Amino acid sequence: MSNHPGEYVGDGDPVVDASLSDRPAELLQELIRFDTTNPPGAERSCIEWAADLLADAGIDSELYAQNPDRPSLVARIPGGDSPALMLYGHVDVVPTSDQDWTHPPFSGVEEDGYVWGRGALDMKSGVAMFVAAFLRATQEEIDLAGDLVLCLLADEEAGGDEGAAFLVEEHPELFEDVEYALGEFGGYPMELAGVRLYPVQVNEKQVCWVRVSATGQAGHASRPSRGDAVGRIGEALVTLDRERLPYHLTPPVEEMLDRMADEVDEEAAAVLRGLKDPDTVDDSLAALGDEAGTFEALLHNTANATILRGGDKINVVPASAEFTVDSRLLPGQTDEDVATELRDLLGDGVSVDVERFELGPEETDLGMFPLLDDVLRDADEAAVPVPYVLPAATDGRIFARIGIQSYGFTPMNLPSDFDFQSFVHAADERIPVEAVEFGTDAVYDVVRRYEGAVE
Repeated sequence: MSNHPGEYVGDGDPVVDASLSDRPAELLQELIRFDTTNPPGAERSCIEWAADLLADAGIDSELYAQNPDRPSLVARIPGGDSPALMLYGHVDVVPTSDQDWTHPPFSGVEEDGYVWGRGALDMKSGVAMFVAAFLRATQEEIDLAGDLVLCLLADEEAGGDEGAAFLVEEHPELFEDVEYALGEFGGYPMELAGVRLYPVQVNEKQVCWVRVSATGQAGHASRPSRGDAVGRIGEALVTLDRERLPYHLTPPVEEMLDRMADEVDEEAAAVLRGLKDPDTVDDSLAALGDEAGTFEALLHNTANATILRGGDKINVVPASAEFTVDSRLLPGQTDEDVATELRDLLGDGVSVDVERFELGPEETDLGMFPLLDDVLRDADEAAVPVPYVLPAATDGRIFARIGIQSYGFTPMNLPSDFDFQSFVHAADERIPVEAVEFGTDAVYDVVRRYEGAVE
């Protein structure tokens, strides 16, 4: 299917009906039908539809944009004197090119109890939950402890410069009374040793983009060439593929492991505690099986080569070659820390230069975690919520710059055989209808029971 950026792909016109708050899966279908692939993003049509949906419920909203085609939306429902609570999510999605889909990725099909389409998990389902809960707060006229803020964002999938970063840098007054916020990811189950853990994100890794380059003697490709720029870049790529960066145990990850260990049986607890010791970490990772990758990423800075460049003519040995590295740093680590680790690993044959570094949350405030814990346990009697450090990065790192503590809380009561990670950014992304309804009810329960900051 070939769409114009930002186009609504559904049949007819988008449904603008505030009663969609009672049918959040349908609300999600409408969101998916806007092709907000980033790049280029072109989120305006989707954001304007959300503004119209709020207006249908009598709620005013404002759009803010650095690029006119890429606005973000902010709306507010007045409450009491407590600090405001914010619900925020992004409406842009990653590309679907070169993927084989069962249903067109922007058709928003509901089939076999699932809503299918790009963004069904990341993160238009979360946006649907937040919008529906926000609408319900007005429709049911609940007594809010503080203002309730809704923020729908552009550009998260490309770093957030035109979305959250623009708002925080140019319009920080919009959030000056916000202390806690719900965003992505968290609140869906992880089966571990027979326990149904519900990780809730309370911190996340940091973004660091690095360029690894090499130079050498250029020449005619008919003559033997050894130790040239391409060869040295090749050696660096093989090393990066085979080796990992040094082990680090950071305070938020240690707390996460301790809380998880408290909830599982003695054997599983020993495995989790073994992750806290560099002498036993490898054995513990091996014992974790399919979950090992997640925990490995939380004990090391990661570094993956993503773009390779070198040469522009078939018969010329190039004088330079390079590759880019997407590195995700643990809380407390810096760009110079990972640059040093990469230089030590890759050796003197290449240069390592940091091109972008974004400091993540430096502190973790668990003040609102008990409420989220209670809500999840009430929603699923088997739920065991635990604080979680996300191995990736979200817009939460940007809101942390102005003192907002985000919690990844887009609850989904997913079946045990549903592999969440295998569908995010992949073909046939989908979510159970029941999970969207479950998440909407849980988010609304948080809104209803929120009492403000916890001292």
